[in-house]
Amino acid sequence: MYVIAAILAIAAAKLAADFIVPVLVGIFGAYALRPVVTALTRLRLPEPVAATVVMATLLAFAGSTAYYLRDDVTDALADLPQGVHKLRVRIRDLSVDTKPTPIQHVTAAAEELKKAANEVAGSTPPAGVAPTSAKTPDIVDRVTSQGVNILSTLSTLGIALTITLFLLAAGDTFRRRLVRIVGTRLAERRVTVEILDEIDTQIQRFLLVTLITNVVLGLVLWGAFAALGLERPALWAFCAAVLHVIPYLGILLALTLVGAVALLQFGTLGGMFAIVGVAVVAAIAIGIYMQTWLQGRSSRMNAVAVFISVLFFGWLWGGWGLLLGAPLIAIVKTISERIEALKPVAEFLDD
Repeated sequence: MYVIAAILAIAAAKLAADFIVPVLVGIFGAYALRPVVTALTRLRLPEPVAATVVMATLLAFAGSTAYYLRDDVTDALADLPQGVHKLRVRIRDLSVDTKPTPIQHVTAAAEELKKAANEVAGSTPPAGVAPTSAKTPDIVDRVTSQGVNILSTLSTLGIALTITLFLLAAGDTFRRRLVRIVGTRLAERRVTVEILDEIDTQIQRFLLVTLITNVVLGLVLWGAFAALGLERPALWAFCAAVLHVIPYLGILLALTLVGAVALLQFGTLGGMFAIVGVAVVAAIAIGIYMQTWLQGRSSRMNAVAVFISVLFFGWLWGGWGLLLGAPLIAIVKTISERIEALKPVAEFLDD
């Protein structure tokens, strides 16, 4: 029954991702901004007004950042068609060799296997008839699909910000109601308050560490890219820092991006490796050692358990799951530490 219940819960979480993800992002956003709202309420501002001021400031900061980078983004988009052509030509030139490459050997073997499979299945075309090839997806369809994904992400962010605003304006209303309905005994309410306080601390520390490390990474990459002569260093450093927010996968995407940009600009493998090498060193020093050390001190989580949890939530909710996996598993550990029946779970997750 436990296994069946777990499978049904996972299936429900996957089917209801469009509803659950914005709610979780909004809740975590409220946890992150709660200290700022609390500080404003000490200045005699009502909580709804303080929440509105904080959200307006956050949106203004995001808008000013987009305005600062608008010229770089416009120029990069204008250079995109020519850049893709140059990248294709450059990769073709680098791959030209008198001897067949291993990839060419594998491709040839795959073609022979395909012919053998067609012969066995009796689907070999008659002599003199050219084989028909399956229609490949149009690049316009792929771009359109990516545009739909971007709009979906922006919609999720908009809903999450609205939920964050409502939760901040509500103050501790839901917290007090949860404490009242969780039980009638003082011990039950005390445990609930301890769990809620620990969840507050864990999420705020996690988000603070993530913010600090990615801001530091972006600033370091900005200076390094500018020193190495990379065009639009602020834009590419900003993109790398934003992608780095995604655990594990984000740094690979960031390295691929800056590597392609460097290859287009410098036209040599040496220039590309210089830019990628700097990004790798910064990611290891800041993103792995610094961030891991700070998060380890704040949450005391087992790295293997966190990695597996991030993979699970990434499979469950895609990119949003990669972002939400670590704080969610920290919440599970916090709850398990204070409930006797779940102590084995907390022991498994503990560092």
